[in-house]
Amino acid sequence: MNKKDVLQVIGSRKLVAVVRVDSPDQINPTVDALLEGGVHVIELTMTIPNVLEHIPALINRVGSDMVLGVGSVLNGETAQKVVDAGSNFIVSPVMKADIVQTAIKNDVAVSVGAFSPTEIQTAWELGSDVVKVFPADLLGPSYIKAVKAPMPHLRLLPTGGVTVQNVGQWLSAGTFALGLCSALVDIKAIRSGNYAVLTQNARDLVAAVREWETSK
Repeated sequence: MNKKDVLQVIGSRKLVAVVRVDSPDQINPTVDALLEGGVHVIELTMTIPNVLEHIPALINRVGSDMVLGVGSVLNGETAQKVVDAGSNFIVSPVMKADIVQTAIKNDVAVSVGAFSPTEIQTAWELGSDVVKVFPADLLGPSYIKAVKAPMPHLRLLPTGGVTVQNVGQWLSAGTFALGLCSALVDIKAIRSGNYAVLTQNARDLVAAVREWETSK
């Protein structure tokens, strides 16, 4: 899947599941539960032990149903390893030029993190395809709307603070897509082996997006 296609899927699906689990053994059942619930854009974080070793097998198993990214990438060297593992996109909580440059060199979609309007615009000018607004739970949808008013060209991906109750508010503020953590990927449910909770969370969030789309 090329970069244009990856961005099209993210922008149309609207939901990016941020998967931060304790063990690689939890990756497959977590991904399967999310896919079953209708969430097809998955971000595995570098905080999962040896996560890159498990990406090729995951892609081989469910790649056609999934757009796979790797998050918590903190430097260009790691970004290259993420690309080499076969990831469709790169996500970072910070704004670093070498991460963006690595993505551009490999023609892979990238989203680096920013907080203030100046940081957000700087990340965009560096070449970030989408800017990850993080931590968004400290800001809220009104912040996104305020930033987008003078800078409508931005594609913003707020991560943190998104719930099934406020999905419509975030989307109406002008977001490109939404990064979802605990509201979707319930770590307590994962630790107890209750992956059905994730599937239901996914279904509820997908339904909320569809409701917003039909109400526009």
